[in-house]
Parts: sequence; structure tokens; C-alpha cells
Amino acid sequence: MRFTDNLRHHFLTKEFLLFLIVGCVNTFNGTFLSWLYAFVIPNHNVAFNCGYLTSNVIAYWLNSTFVFPEPLSWARLVKFSVSYIPNYIIQNVIVLLVYNWLGFPPVVSYLAAAVLGVPVTFLFVKIFAFGRK
Repeated sequence: MRFTDNLRHHFLTKEFLLFLIVGCVNTFNGTFLSWLYAFVIPNHNVAFNCGYLTSNVIAYWLNSTFVFPEPLSWARLVKFSVSYIPNYIIQNVIVLLVYNWLGFPPVVSYLAAAVLGVPVTFLFVKIFAFGRK
């Protein structure tokens, strides 16, 4: 399979479009929850991590229900969570750079972090967590 065919096979699909929609909802959830956590957790990096984890549980439910229809299971939740490790690393580096080093407001760093890593995360979730080639 050629590279362009491979891209089309994974990214020009209804699944990817739904994943992007769920991702937008998850971006809002993660940003909003991180912002809320920041009211009770003085460390913005810890608040981001709490918001990230909470929003990913919601994202698992949304992906299982709408993107890759599968019954909910603890095993799949674990695989889904592992699938998000690369995204988690990318987002934490972005928050570190944008908030801690560049001095942008926390919510800006949360939004910037949410935008990156989508294609990589989609492939991990699709192939690893939901077993779709």
C-alpha cells in the first residue's frame, strides 16, 4: 500500500471525523476541567494532569459509544489509557514550554497542548485500544 493510500485509509474516514468531533469535546472537557481544578489545586501543572485524566475517562466512553462502537470494559479502558501516553507526553511538554517557560496564561497552554498529537493518538486508539487495522 502506498503512503498516500495508507493516509486515506486511516484519516479520510468517518471514524477519523468522529474521533475529531469527540476530540473537540474532549479538548473542551480537558481545558474546562483543568481550569476548574486550578481553583482548588494551586499547581497548574497538577491541575492540568487532573483535568487530562478526568477528560480521558469521558473520552473513552465517547469513543466506545460513537467512534468505535464497542461495549465498555476495564481491559479496553486500560488499552485506551495506554494509547494516550504519547499524547500525554506531548501535551505535558507543550504545557511546560507554553506556560512555564513562555509565560502564557494556563488556559492558552492547555488549548495549545490539546491541538497536538491528534493523528498519532488516533492511530494508537484505533489500532491498539479498539483493534481496528
